[in-house]
Amino acid sequence: MSRTLVLEREATGATAAEGLRDILPAMIACIPIGLLFGALSVGKGLSVLEAGLMSILVFAGGAQFAALELWTWPVPVLALAFSTLLINARHVLMGASLAPKFGEFSLFQRLLGASVLTDEAWALAERCALRRQLTPAYWFAVAATLPPLWVGCTFLGAWLGSFLGEPRALGADFAFTALFIGLVAGLWRGRDTAITVIVSAVTSALAYVWLGPPWHVAAGAFAGIAAAWCAAPPERSSP
Repeated sequence: MSRTLVLEREATGATAAEGLRDILPAMIACIPIGLLFGALSVGKGLSVLEAGLMSILVFAGGAQFAALELWTWPVPVLALAFSTLLINARHVLMGASLAPKFGEFSLFQRLLGASVLTDEAWALAERCALRRQLTPAYWFAVAATLPPLWVGCTFLGAWLGSFLGEPRALGADFAFTALFIGLVAGLWRGRDTAITVIVSAVTSALAYVWLGPPWHVAAGAFAGIAAAWCAAPPERSSP
């Protein structure tokens, strides 16, 4: 392929077909994670309907798993609400990151697109924007496919319940970790990325040991932001 054709392809907007291709690995990884959450939910005493409604209304895997860790009877409503707010605060940062790339989106598309924002969709959109114009077709192909799959797998996992046995014994809980390792690898940019990932991971691990969830999420996020800012090369002033 000639250099001209490559440049023309990079200048065009990303398509829905490309979005579906890119999100497919995340969709596959979402299946065991959703089943795991559903099975753990009924183990905590939730009904199949309650587990499914949590995925519909909250739609945030990290916050939902954190809620299960804190789930006792009577339910600590304030603690659950605060942990959800703290963990999902990262969406503010992801939204701010994507805002400039949503230049071709209408106001309705921006609002609707924000309602299905996930870590996976954000990472793929950022990777797309490095070389291509981020289009509504690509974004919704990436972002709108995960919600029904997540909710469906939650219902299925909750319904199967005890039939699945102990999901962690099968290594299903590692699917979450493996998915994010793949997302980070897709955004890898050498030394700066390595510094950011290491600082964020170490800070999050220490916060988890010293403070416990959900503080480790916020600590890792802010440490990663600070590390990325420090590691970024200074902008050269134009002559």
